[in-house]
Amino acid sequence: MKKYNMLTDSPGKALFFFALPMILGNLFQQFYTTVDSVIVGRFVGEDALAAVGASHSLTTVFIMIAIGGGIGAGVITAQYLGAKSYNKMKTSVYTVLISFLVLSILLSLIGLAACRNILTALNTPENILPDAMLYLQIYFVGLPFLFMYNILSAIFNALGNSKTPLYLLIFSSLLNIGLDLITVKAFGMGVAGVAVATVFAQGLSAVISFGILLKQLKNYVAEKKTEEDDHVLYDAGMLGSMIKVALPSMLQQSIVSIGMLLVQSVVNGFGSSVLAGYTAGMRIESICIVPMIATGNAVSTFTAQNLGAGQTMRVKRGYLAGVKIVAAFAVLICAILTVFHKPIISAFLESGSDPVAFQTGSSYLSFIAFFFVFIGLKACTDGVLRGAGDVVVFTLANLINLGIRVVFAFTMAGVIGVQAVWFAVPIGWTVNYLISFTRYLSGKWSSKKLIETKEE
Repeated sequence: MKKYNMLTDSPGKALFFFALPMILGNLFQQFYTTVDSVIVGRFVGEDALAAVGASHSLTTVFIMIAIGGGIGAGVITAQYLGAKSYNKMKTSVYTVLISFLVLSILLSLIGLAACRNILTALNTPENILPDAMLYLQIYFVGLPFLFMYNILSAIFNALGNSKTPLYLLIFSSLLNIGLDLITVKAFGMGVAGVAVATVFAQGLSAVISFGILLKQLKNYVAEKKTEEDDHVLYDAGMLGSMIKVALPSMLQQSIVSIGMLLVQSVVNGFGSSVLAGYTAGMRIESICIVPMIATGNAVSTFTAQNLGAGQTMRVKRGYLAGVKIVAAFAVLICAILTVFHKPIISAFLESGSDPVAFQTGSSYLSFIAFFFVFIGLKACTDGVLRGAGDVVVFTLANLINLGIRVVFAFTMAGVIGVQAVWFAVPIGWTVNYLISFTRYLSGKWSSKKLIETKEE
């Protein structure tokens, strides 16, 4: 596959072929989490599937914090790359790795201490609470490896290398699935086997990723070099600039997951059968939003590199190309889910499962199929704002999105049932998009400046 240059090639081709490895890689990542659910649902049972689903909302929040933080901090890296300030680019990479390693360790300790209280607060059904706790405890032990794996992938993307994360995701996904079959089917470890397989597969990939990154960074040699630029591993001032972009990026990337977590108690209140069906539906939704989020992340990198190079008009062309890409994906996804939503949900459930589980999952997919274009538009527009470092409106839009989902689910569930949880989803996406798009039209994002473009 030809490598397209973000700064010089056709924006549409550059975006698509940069996003494509991210899409394929994230699809593999979602594929193995989906296989986790299928294996557990088929070989352990409906309650085990519900237990993994009850845990999944929380674990996804942590992973999305890592992905969002990596992408947000990677904006600085991408802008230094566009400006050819290679020594500062390297410092930004080292700074984000060290900072997020410390953060992941702290989150791991907090998660281990609080997992029971969190699950109880989310009204997790008593019959699945022990399995859900066991899954989370194993997960949190391996959280630093899982965190760094996703941070490293985001850094590769910021450097314009979306192929390496793809290859590593394929490797970890296939390894994870193989370990799932061994631990769950052969050894009978149940949900614990799923957690162990995930931690081991992504932990090994994190170690390999780090080695490849160090090798790639050696290829960037600054044309001019001062003594103070040598061997700079950490820059607190640079971290401050990263945090400005990383925090709202974490919010943007994790907004769906945070919403899922906060409304999990609503779903849990309808019982484990509804939760099992909802879990299956959410697994498919997670796959469907992959091309939307990946395209938005590609737009973010495209924006950062081109603004670093002083090419504002090229950013606008890239945004329009991104919108066309997500619209095409939305049409394809809608067609597939409209025709195949019933057999897709059936694949998650063993024969003899409660019909309520099937009905819940099927209804969710048949409804949400028509609205993925809105998260695609939101992702592309947010990508421009994030890539430019224009974070205030960007943050507000995502907070409003989250608020709509939570408030609607909690206030309407008692009136219209569990359907309130998914009715809120497209409303939140649409409002988020409209707010961000208004900011995009203002053009104020193009005047933001995160880095000094003076040559080193």
